Amino acid sequence: MKIMNRINLCVVLAVSILASAEAKPRPNVVLIVCDDLNDYITGIPGQTGHSQSLTPNVEKLARSGVAFRRAYSNNPVCAPSRSSFLTGIYPHTSGNLFWSKWYENDVLKNSNTLMEHFRNNGYHVAGTGKLMHHHWPESWSGGEYKNKTDYGPYWFNGEKRWSHPSVPEPFAGIGPIDGSFAPLGPKPDGVPENAGWKYGWGKEQPLDFSDSESRALTPDELNAAWAVKKIGEFGRQKGSDPFFLAVGFVRPHTPLHVPQEYFDRFPMDEINLPEIKENDAADTHYKDIFDPEQKGLRYYRTLLESYDGDKEQALKKFTQAYLACVAAVDDCIGQVVGAIDNSPLKDNTIIVVTSDHGWQMGQKEYLFKNSPWEESLRIPFIVRAPGIAKPGGIAEHPISLIDLYPTLVDLCGLEGDTSKNNRGAKLDGYSVRSFLEDPVSGKWEGPEGALSMIYGELNNSIPAGKDDDLESQVWTYRTERWRYIRYNDGVEELYDHENDPREWHNLAGNPEYASVKKKLNAFMPSQEEPGTRTKEAAGK
Repeated sequence: MKIMNRINLCVVLAVSILASAEAKPRPNVVLIVCDDLNDYITGIPGQTGHSQSLTPNVEKLARSGVAFRRAYSNNPVCAPSRSSFLTGIYPHTSGNLFWSKWYENDVLKNSNTLMEHFRNNGYHVAGTGKLMHHHWPESWSGGEYKNKTDYGPYWFNGEKRWSHPSVPEPFAGIGPIDGSFAPLGPKPDGVPENAGWKYGWGKEQPLDFSDSESRALTPDELNAAWAVKKIGEFGRQKGSDPFFLAVGFVRPHTPLHVPQEYFDRFPMDEINLPEIKENDAADTHYKDIFDPEQKGLRYYRTLLESYDGDKEQALKKFTQAYLACVAAVDDCIGQVVGAIDNSPLKDNTIIVVTSDHGWQMGQKEYLFKNSPWEESLRIPFIVRAPGIAKPGGIAEHPISLIDLYPTLVDLCGLEGDTSKNNRGAKLDGYSVRSFLEDPVSGKWEGPEGALSMIYGELNNSIPAGKDDDLESQVWTYRTERWRYIRYNDGVEELYDHENDPREWHNLAGNPEYASVKKKLNAFMPSQEEPGTRTKEAAGK
């Protein structure tokens, strides 16, 4: 009898444990996406970054999850990057390679966005700020989307949005977004009475920054405040559906305007310049194949010209503004993560922080995104998944944004096809779950490296109606050791990150590396047999 009682007790306990496991609620997700944020963050030991970056909130999150040292954008410009990772489909798979509206693309409009797939799996899906570059309201649950993209605050010169008066010409002539960097504060002397700070696009509203104690909130701060409020609502709801909350912050995207307090953290006389090799562009091919008026090339020249050729002064001014904006967005990230940590949701909420691409800070005479090099492509990618991600883990294997969607599908146990019909496409990436569980030795089904592309039409090289011509694009592949670049005229660049982490020495012309190039070229979507093509061999 005692034996039977024990057996019955064991059965009851087993059933109870199984029931408890089955009753465990599905995890919530908070996805935080920054814009133009390169590796100027702390919390990832050994990452190139910048020695003066101040991102304590990102660092704190990294200590509670896994940070990827080598994470990359698949297309380092806003629109195609976001339409790719939020649908889980490579640009070259869909043909949505550059600035076209993703929801008009035949493949992407017939595929579920990440938000739609969560909604189809019973999640309450809400968002605010810049997520997709081209907004599509149907992705969200019942209109649960607060604020569209707002790059403000902008300076209003009395007649129109324009660069802040402190920005010198000709850089100021670039305009109110890419041509402006300045702390938010009182109006300078000598400006028109109706000049000042505004935000919004089309329906501009004034922002009062005359007093730092009672100043208005920036658009990023408004988005953070809305997200905090929304998390509070989720935390008070009992027995409700799990939620997917996406928060898009625009900083450090230009214009580099944040409150004065952030600029004060980086005094001009203490700014360290990015490490830039003299004449580093000499053995690269970008300037030969793209129009000299391409933004990154032109912005660099114009910035130096605006400071009478004083490269140190020019880059220090811009670097100060960029670091200030990074610090400001870190505070916004801290508010959202803090709201989760101070709620009953903490132990069942996955948090991801990333960016759509990086930003080149003058390296290779280039100041912008959309280049094939490390600074433009490298991004933060931090995942905290309670019970799965190893706290404080650093993953070394290269991954890319294409892996975000399948990772969240895996972690949340989502079911069903991600395509709406046979005109859509399956996910291109792979779940990084194995690296969350074991950052050092995790077994990975994905590729050896991260694939990225630069749109070739920047040189008018693609005939009208041929924007899906893969042969006309610039491709780059990044493994743990190598970065390989193949331009659309066949010229190559090759960098050995084991010995050259800043990509200062192009090895493509050295015949000793022909086998390395051949191996890496095999990962390109459109393959041509690489040789030792250099600028000279191409007649450049």
